[in-house]
Amino acid sequence: MSTQDQSAHSNADQPTRTDSQNEGPDGTAQQGEEVTEPEPEPLSLDLVFEILKNSRRREVIHYLRDREAEERVSLGELAEHVAAIENDTTTEQLTSSQRKRVYVGLYQCHLPKMDDMGVVDFNQDRGHVALAPQADCLTEYLDRPTEDESVQWHRYYGAISAVGVAIVGLSFGVGLTSGLAAGLLGLVIATFAFCSACHWVTETREED
Repeated sequence: MSTQDQSAHSNADQPTRTDSQNEGPDGTAQQGEEVTEPEPEPLSLDLVFEILKNSRRREVIHYLRDREAEERVSLGELAEHVAAIENDTTTEQLTSSQRKRVYVGLYQCHLPKMDDMGVVDFNQDRGHVALAPQADCLTEYLDRPTEDESVQWHRYYGAISAVGVAIVGLSFGVGLTSGLAAGLLGLVIATFAFCSACHWVTETREED
């Protein structure tokens, strides 16, 4: 047998390596394993609170959660929904300026930030938005507060008003000096001013 025939015979006896086999450390062929992408790390509490401290971002998550899983919504539809809530009206009664203000805020600020954090999948070119895997980290923090848990400002104002009326009645009934009565009424007015300031700051933060 010639040298060329021996070489061809030797090559024919060697096993053919398939694409699904990889060479192990010892030189043996091993079956290829499926490569799975690692799960994303959970969001830190700082990032969770950074997302949820803004009312618009909370409404985005609520709205997308109420849709079917993995369903995309248009940015225009999402902006109309959020604008209607902010202006306490319906989507049909929104003005063009109200729509535009929320649309621009979502497009330029909120949705890109949420997309970077992996909370939503925002396609700026097509104007589509959908929930992303990291949104699951927000579930336990997203329960809307009940009426009893939310701040009942009217109760505070009512209580302060009752105290003011009681002071006026006491000043006439007991005969308090004008200076003392004026001081107590001044305290009531200062309390009103403090509660009003707290109320205004709370609403301002929710609208940002």
